[in-house]
Amino acid sequence: MKNKDYLVRATAANGQLRAFALRTTELTNEAQKRHDLYPIPSAALGRAMTVSLVLGAMLKTGTVTVHIQGDGILKGLMTSADHQGNVRGYVGNPHAHLPLNAQGKLAVGTAIGEGTLTVVRDSGLKEPYRGTVPLQTGEIGDDFAYYFTLSEQTPSAVSVGVLVDPSKRILAAGGFVVQVMPGASETVISTLERKIATIPPISNLINEGKTPEDVLELILGELDLDFKEKMPVQFKCFCSKERFKQSLITLGIEELEELVTEEETLDLVCHFCEEHYHITIDELNDILNELKEN
Repeated sequence: MKNKDYLVRATAANGQLRAFALRTTELTNEAQKRHDLYPIPSAALGRAMTVSLVLGAMLKTGTVTVHIQGDGILKGLMTSADHQGNVRGYVGNPHAHLPLNAQGKLAVGTAIGEGTLTVVRDSGLKEPYRGTVPLQTGEIGDDFAYYFTLSEQTPSAVSVGVLVDPSKRILAAGGFVVQVMPGASETVISTLERKIATIPPISNLINEGKTPEDVLELILGELDLDFKEKMPVQFKCFCSKERFKQSLITLGIEELEELVTEEETLDLVCHFCEEHYHITIDELNDILNELKEN
């Protein structure tokens, strides 16, 4: 799996810490190609999808949706991930562009602007859990660290990164989340803080060929690191023509009749993956007749 995208889950310090690390280079490249993303949107979406996959891996079943709303030129983003390592997402403005920031990095925070981060966990068993926090920097890693601490009462270190070359190709993407469990000792916490303060940017580590396991070894190697699970991750959308046809039913008889009288094939596009679906007049008539019969 060295050059494949995957996630590892581990514990350390006898369960006082839990950790996730993942490589998301290929799936971020897939999103870049599907949406024709410029570097800043690629970085923003890649970072958000990376943490979304971690949130999904925390579920036993179901999905997690992340919605970042900001007043910057990116015009927000949305991702959706499940517990099996599948993720999809899109940004409001795929061609958002700004000069590099003062640190010579992509100005993701400025492009996102001020706003909110909302996480919706839906296990499919009861009412979805929804948590919203104000954005801290718009750089995404900081914002999720704040979300975990405030909304889930779990102090967390979050690092996500995407390295983009001038041709817009994704060279490396990935991240890690390390969470402090209740009752963790001060010694463990201070060791963790010291290690995280010295670790290079995650995108550099992935670009150098470091694996998710290597990344967690760097951070938690001194703390009895215990790997629990390894799972492939990928960009995958579950849209289909059938689903789009089902959604047309919600328009009602009147609106569908209007569409039929226009006598044009409908061209529908999935926001998440840019797949196009063509619904013919005959298919529209079938949907309309089905509605009338019911």
